[in-house]
Amino acid sequence: MTDFRIEKDSLGEVQVPANALYGAQTQRAVINFPVSGLKPYPAFVWSMVMIKRAAAEVHKELGLLDAKIADAIIAASEEILNGQHREHFVVDPFQAGAGTSHNMNVNEVIANRANQILGYALDDAKKLVNPNDHVNMAQSTNDTIPTAIRLGVLWRHNELVATLKRCADAFADKAAEWDEVVKSGRTHLQDAVPIRLGQEVGAWAKAIYRDIEKIEMASEGLRRLGIGGTANGTGLNAHAEYHSRMVAKLTALTGLTLYESDDLFESMQSMGDAVFFSGAVRTTAQDLIRIANDIRLLASGPTTGLAEITCPTVQPGSSIMPGKVNPVLAEMLNQAMFHIMGNDLTVMMAGQAGQLELNVMMPIISHNLNEMMQVMIGSVNAFTDSCVVGLIANRERATGWLARNPILVTALNPVIGYLKGAEVAKKSLAENRSILEVVVDLGYMNEDDARAALDARKMTEGGIQGIAAGG
Repeated sequence: MTDFRIEKDSLGEVQVPANALYGAQTQRAVINFPVSGLKPYPAFVWSMVMIKRAAAEVHKELGLLDAKIADAIIAASEEILNGQHREHFVVDPFQAGAGTSHNMNVNEVIANRANQILGYALDDAKKLVNPNDHVNMAQSTNDTIPTAIRLGVLWRHNELVATLKRCADAFADKAAEWDEVVKSGRTHLQDAVPIRLGQEVGAWAKAIYRDIEKIEMASEGLRRLGIGGTANGTGLNAHAEYHSRMVAKLTALTGLTLYESDDLFESMQSMGDAVFFSGAVRTTAQDLIRIANDIRLLASGPTTGLAEITCPTVQPGSSIMPGKVNPVLAEMLNQAMFHIMGNDLTVMMAGQAGQLELNVMMPIISHNLNEMMQVMIGSVNAFTDSCVVGLIANRERATGWLARNPILVTALNPVIGYLKGAEVAKKSLAENRSILEVVVDLGYMNEDDARAALDARKMTEGGIQGIAAGG
């Protein structure tokens, strides 16, 4: 017994592993593109199989596909959608332009499994279900792959949003917990007027909530499907009702909110919606980088840094320095977000690389969008669970730094003016004395008024210090 069987395509015969559900075109891709060792993301498999399943049902309803064949295709597709046969999707993400190899991998696996369901052996020359004529009926790589990109992103959209919301909620909880911790603000990494730790951390939460809004907005464009455009947008070989029926069928099968495209040519030519969504994820990544860096700064120390917060201890921080603990979750998040930003650059470059009726860079667009979502979901979940929820505020350290901050003099500007304030600040630093002592000694304010104006907690509430309301 041989370990391979002979399959045929338009170029001739190919040796395919005996038990593989895929066929000749997939095997050619395996041989031609031994690039990364990566396999297609589950979202890319799920979305393509869902398209094939929907198409079989639509064509059965239209009387264009024999019910026996359609039902076998539907049954095979359902098995894959339920997690079976995933090992047979083997084409490297770096593959033939537009995604023909991935499309044919899906067509061949479904066709061969459908034939098995109908009682045919994989090497039976009389197999009934054909990957091109039946599974790919009224379809082209050129309209299925753009549709699959959209469906694949939308498949994990809610998971991504929920992950980010959980992180934002955790920061919001910390903001409420730390609302009474008054600390030194910092601009240019230099001392600035007071701020409450809750205000500082609450802004992190708000930034992530706003990033979620951007992702939600960007996802709306992905709901427009161009399935039915076939080879170049004209819909050649597709029934007049195919496009509308497919969108309705996919809506019913996936539970997603989906819309018909108002221009099948644009839906095929442009990757703008995918690039826009990638940009929203990238924007979120840059905010998370900024927040992670702030955490690393505020947790620096513990004896020679700011040390206003403490990150949870999750692992030793050094192979040579005993007792060292590092902000490892924030460091991990940075690396993950850098990777996402690199993915986004590839999506943008691939998005502008289309010519005329087609963008042939779609396989890498799909792979990178799915990777961006995978990495963001995984890294943010880990960051939230193992870092954010366990952050501790070092109240004494924060208030200690604030007490030494000469920029508190800013609150006296409305009373003594900027130049006198600068004089007070310089004298305070030079003589290592408090702002209160210096401003009183110079005779610019009496002690009671100065003490009231220098109430750091009140400074964090805004307004003009040292001047009575209406006065």
